[in-house]
Amino acid sequence: MTQTASAGHRQIILDTETTGISPAQGHRIIEIGCVEMIDRKLTGEHFHVYLNPERVVEQEAIEVHGITNEFLEDKPVFAQVVDAFLNFIQGAELVIHNAPFDVGFIDHELNLLSPARGKTKDYATVFDTLDYARRKFPGQRNSLDALCKRFDIDNSHRTLHGALLDSEILADVYLLLTGGQRKLGLHGSEAEQEAGSSTIKRIASDRSALKVLPASAEEEEAHRLYLASLSSSGECLWQQQVGQEN
Repeated sequence: MTQTASAGHRQIILDTETTGISPAQGHRIIEIGCVEMIDRKLTGEHFHVYLNPERVVEQEAIEVHGITNEFLEDKPVFAQVVDAFLNFIQGAELVIHNAPFDVGFIDHELNLLSPARGKTKDYATVFDTLDYARRKFPGQRNSLDALCKRFDIDNSHRTLHGALLDSEILADVYLLLTGGQRKLGLHGSEAEQEAGSSTIKRIASDRSALKVLPASAEEEEAHRLYLASLSSSGECLWQQQVGQEN
């Protein structure tokens, strides 16, 4: 649950499960699941907790997520985990599917504390993947399951909703939704990529940095002459760009 130190863009893919559909009706959070992504790569860091909501979980909600009242009896209350949770999301961009729902519940929990701890926006910014998907695919179904189907992401293991599982699935959806691709095929032949398109291939977070080889003086001169040959027959936009940068 520790926060990873990095100068890169830090995002927290977040999901919650609750006792019902509305905090205005006194419903509470019973599960929080988050995974960390830095510069569009999952780091392996996560925050996951079940919570005792200090009230009954509605049967309709149990049928969605499968989390029973008996299971939650010995779990901590939100006040016991709030500091660890806020430390994990502090300064990040939260990526949430249907953000008003989850943010509304988190804000409700923060407000119930004594003293109150402000709102989610005081700790992090929010990116709503549902809102983004609706604008990108207007008139289409944009539930998490529908997006998994559209992007060929295997979520067959998702028989019930669960906050940590859903946040991991949402991380895959987010990368494809915002990356301009319909599949992530990064290895092997074209046939292998097609056959394995439902599997997200991840780069190890502890891998060594790629070695950068600068061009030699001879290579730079050959490149300059090549650009000059292009510009002799018309405008060479690349040469203009290089000139602006130098």
